[in-house]
Amino acid sequence: MRRRLLIDRRGPLQRCAMLSDGVLTDLAIDHDDRPVWQGAIVQGRVTRVMTGLDAAFVEFGDSVPGFLSASDVRPLRRDARIGQLLRTGQMVTAQVKADAHDGKGAVLTMDLSLPGRFLVHNPHGDGIHISKRLGKGPEVTALRQRLSSTLPNQGGWIVRAEALHADPALVLDEAEGLLADAHHARMAAGAPSPMTLLPPPDAVRRAFVELPRDGLAEIVVEGPDMLAAVKAAAMALAPDLLPLIAPHKGARPLFDQGDLDSAITALADRRVDLGQGGSLVIDRTEALTVIDVNGGERGNPLATNLDACLEIARQLRLRNVGGIVVVDFVNMARAGDREAVIQRLSSAVSDDPVATHVYGMSRLGLVEVTRARRGPPLADLLL
Repeated sequence: MRRRLLIDRRGPLQRCAMLSDGVLTDLAIDHDDRPVWQGAIVQGRVTRVMTGLDAAFVEFGDSVPGFLSASDVRPLRRDARIGQLLRTGQMVTAQVKADAHDGKGAVLTMDLSLPGRFLVHNPHGDGIHISKRLGKGPEVTALRQRLSSTLPNQGGWIVRAEALHADPALVLDEAEGLLADAHHARMAAGAPSPMTLLPPPDAVRRAFVELPRDGLAEIVVEGPDMLAAVKAAAMALAPDLLPLIAPHKGARPLFDQGDLDSAITALADRRVDLGQGGSLVIDRTEALTVIDVNGGERGNPLATNLDACLEIARQLRLRNVGGIVVVDFVNMARAGDREAVIQRLSSAVSDDPVATHVYGMSRLGLVEVTRARRGPPLADLLL
């Protein structure tokens, strides 16, 4: 598979689009007027302690106070209630786990996590933990042994799948960088008012850290200012990608190529064509997102549903859908067919950089999916 990463700035939007064999598969977008807090490390002030919720509300700079549950307070004291852990007016260092949405404040945690391409550093953790995506085997065992003797003995580390075949020097350089970020946030804390200690990752950083890199052939950037910013980010995060970065030289705007602008705009539509008359209809409500699979003229429900699984996984990623998703598949009579659809959908979402879980199918063909919230839905950014 040949991948290309295209990066531009268009008005208030900073956009990173991944094309896999010419098909849009991933997006990372920032909107200047709709800042995202997720991932930021902040210093906040406790404004209310809610014993009934076993949580506190924390003012940290967003328009709505964040929500910090007792289980997310560090150091963690087992069975301690929020009133024993925090007091009104207390300053705390926390990280934004999920942005505010639908009138609800952001979700905060004091269990800090700094992600990189190969590692995730947990300042309050300990030991080395291997990503479940790596599985088991002699290669993984050798990786653990090597990192156990080379990684700094500070906090905890999660080893990501990308580390398995990475240059060990790059992995160690990243570890030092993550430690430096944690140190910077720790030294910046202590001011008498809420402030941002470490800003959230922007679209370029998220693209370098989260998007797939197997088969990545080039990174094309439009505009000299954007090119300089991308090269600076690569120097800090992914120096091995520097040779792939090139300026866009075409006469037409970068995202006009292959009608990419239209493909992104279409992600705000309710209807997605599956071919042969089949389609998805995607509706977002306050409580959940509903996806209806229509078979059209195709007479094979199983084939339609299997094709729909791949497109559903793609749409969830591109639209940045978060929370509960209910999929209404075309009805199938055989239990084996229903199981095949669940397996196909589970496989299709398995490489999503955002945690996504697929649950069983009801007798009516309904499947429940949960996907962690990562910033605002794409539709909110495109409005």
